[in-house]
Amino acid sequence: MTERGIPMVLYGTLINVALIIIGSIIGRFLGNIPNRVKETVTYAIALAVVAIGVQMSFATSQIIMVIISIVLGAALGEWLDLDGQLNRLGAWMESKAGKSTRDSNRNSIAQGFITATLIFVIGSMSIIGAIDSGLRNDHDVLIAKGIIDGFTALILSSTLGIGVILAAVPVLLYQGAITLLSTQISAFIPDDMLQFFIREMTATGGLMIIAIGLNLIGLTKIRVANLIPGILVVAVVTGVLYGFGFMPVPGE
Repeated sequence: MTERGIPMVLYGTLINVALIIIGSIIGRFLGNIPNRVKETVTYAIALAVVAIGVQMSFATSQIIMVIISIVLGAALGEWLDLDGQLNRLGAWMESKAGKSTRDSNRNSIAQGFITATLIFVIGSMSIIGAIDSGLRNDHDVLIAKGIIDGFTALILSSTLGIGVILAAVPVLLYQGAITLLSTQISAFIPDDMLQFFIREMTATGGLMIIAIGLNLIGLTKIRVANLIPGILVVAVVTGVLYGFGFMPVPGE
């Protein structure tokens, strides 16, 4: 199997799924975890996430483009209210799950499944990490997300039950689909244009990852989902630059 083969491209997603399963199983054998342990581990993970974001942000060769992309993307995201839309989707799914069965045991499984799915799937880290895996074969973001999800699954399964483990399925399908679609971009975009887009998309996504880490620590309450259109802005600006025959190279 080549380096760009499907198993390698999906490596980050598979690790993410495996950590959710492992965390869910361990959580079933543990009682409630002390809050101080949860807090300290969360802070440690958040610091690691910030470090990954900082590393990604250094990929840019055109910092002005990153600034423009993140600012315009934020404005577009706020106008579309992506964060609010995702929250409303989550509330709707949760309400439907609550009405899906009258059996208390089955309802507990459904509650664990829906709650975990909302946490693991609906978020910017899933999208950014999956795109990064597909375009660059770099799985650091999804592995970091997997560590967060694994610990979260451990906590959730200790309180909501084994239904949490079922959330691994939508994570695999959702992130896997985005990753595989991302790998096909290279078939339609010239290599120099693609490489420029990857660099600036990575840097822009890095800023979003930093925001996620700061939110986890509790320093900020950034609506990160509303920043995601910044990746679209990067794509549009890249297309415009290429169309006018101006494609900057690293170091310019």
